[in-house]
Amino acid sequence: MTGTGSGADESAHTDADAEQQSERPWRRRARRLTALWPTTVVGAVIWVLLWGDLSWANVLSGVALGALVALAFPLPSAGTDGTLRPGPLARLVGRFASDLVLASFQVAWTAVRPAPPPRGGLVSVPLRSTSDLFIATTAGLSSMVPGTVVIDLDRSDGILRLHVLDLAGSGGPEGVRESTRALEERLLRAFATRTELVRLGLADPSGHPVASPGKEGQP
Repeated sequence: MTGTGSGADESAHTDADAEQQSERPWRRRARRLTALWPTTVVGAVIWVLLWGDLSWANVLSGVALGALVALAFPLPSAGTDGTLRPGPLARLVGRFASDLVLASFQVAWTAVRPAPPPRGGLVSVPLRSTSDLFIATTAGLSSMVPGTVVIDLDRSDGILRLHVLDLAGSGGPEGVRESTRALEERLLRAFATRTELVRLGLADPSGHPVASPGKEGQP
């Protein structure tokens, strides 16, 4: 009886191992394709911004280019899970595009206006997230806005140091910190997991979004 049961168990384990081996390549491909979506989305956004024209042709070509880059030059995993939320993503892209256009006009006007050069300055911005992915993405998006340059990124403390061309026109140091942390918040609401949002106070335990700490009203 024992010998028969042991043989049946070994046979079951063998069948399970064989099935797992046969499915393993498909699972690897599925995981790899799933892991491409952050690079694909970022590539599509950058491609559309470079062309300056939001059209289906540019979006689709940006998605294809982002996927091609991710396949040809795979990066090591950042160790961060994420959840794509279309609504917050649309708000992130729309607000970033408007900030990009507004900052471009402000820098152009600063260069040609009949007035003394603006006074720049360095601003240290403490970020909410401790994730390398979200910190680096916030820094990258901040540096793409004309008039703002990322000088240093303190990964251990999560502090972003920016040089702002017109500090007074940007609302002073507090205005720069507020706008940078608002950008990080929109990024987190678009991609962070529910656990991360709850931990940062951007969602309640059931996952429903709430206003960020220190602000009134709903996001």
